[in-house]
Amino acid sequence: MLAIVCPGQGSQTPGFLSPWIEDDSARATLTRFSDAAGTDLLTHGTESDAETIRDTAVAQPLIVAASLLSARALGLGAGPAGASREQLLLAGHSVGEVPAAALAGALTEEQAMRLIRVRASGMAEASAATPTSMAAVVGGVEQEVRQAIADHGLTAANANGPGQIVAAGTQGAIAALEAEPPQRARVIPLPVAGAFHTEHMADARRRLDEAVASFETSDPTLPLLSNRDGEDVADGTEVLRRLVDQVTRPVRWDLCMETMAARGITGILELLPGGTLTGLAKRGLKGVPSFAVKTPEDLDDARAFIAEHAA
Repeated sequence: MLAIVCPGQGSQTPGFLSPWIEDDSARATLTRFSDAAGTDLLTHGTESDAETIRDTAVAQPLIVAASLLSARALGLGAGPAGASREQLLLAGHSVGEVPAAALAGALTEEQAMRLIRVRASGMAEASAATPTSMAAVVGGVEQEVRQAIADHGLTAANANGPGQIVAAGTQGAIAALEAEPPQRARVIPLPVAGAFHTEHMADARRRLDEAVASFETSDPTLPLLSNRDGEDVADGTEVLRRLVDQVTRPVRWDLCMETMAARGITGILELLPGGTLTGLAKRGLKGVPSFAVKTPEDLDDARAFIAEHAA
C-alpha cells in the first residue's frame, strides 16, 4: 500500500521549478495555476530569491502548484492507473493538505489554487498584524514539552512525529521558551512569518470561509487523511470544512503517520518539493521505504516506486 504525501510551507527553494517547466505543457499548466492563484508562479518558481518565496503569500501557492505539477508528470490524477482504495492513500502537511484534497478528487485543481490564493494572502496579512512566530521543540518528554509550551502562553501548532512539536505564538513568548527550554529539549526558531495554526490566524480563517462558500465539492475517490486527527475523511463537504478550520487548528502529522502505519503502508512517496515528510517518516514510520520527488530526473524511479507499492 502506497501513501502519497504533499509537503508544507518551508519546503520551497529558489529556482526549484526551473527544470519542471522546460516542457511546454507543464509551463502552460503553471501559467493556468498562476492565473487562479493571482501570482506569477513562473517567475517565483524560477527567478525569485529565497526571501521573496519565503513570503507566505508566495510560498503557499508555489508549494501547492508544485505538488500538483509533479503529480501530473507522474500521471496520478485521482491515483495511479489500476490502483484501488485498498492500495493507496493521500495526505498533506498543513498547506499540503490542499493539493492532497485535489488529488483525492474532493476539489478541482482550479478550486485548490483559488482556495490557496485567499488562504495565503489572509495568513500573510494576519501575520503582519501582530509580531508572531514559531519554533520547533526537539527532544524532551512530550507531556513536559506541551506543558512548557502552554506555560509560556504558546500553542502546540504542529505535532510532526516523535520528538518534534512546533510551538507558535507571539515573538516574545517564543524568545522566552528559547531562553527556558523544557528539560532535555532544544528550541529552534523557525524562519516563518507568523503563528500559523493558532487563533492568531482567525481573520484569515474567516476570509477563507467566506471565499469557499460557493465551492461545489465531491466526495474523495481515494482515502484522504486529515491533519486534524489523522482520520480518513470520506465526505467532500467535510474535507472543505476541515481545510478552512485547519488555518487555526494544530496540524497532527503524528496522527496521520499513525494511521498510515495502522493501514499497513509499504511505501511513502512525497511529491514536489520533496524531502521534509520523507525525513519525518524515517522516525515516525521506521522501516517503511520512502521516495522524495525533487527533480524531473526522479520521475522514472518514482513511477517504479509507485508500481511497486500500489500495483
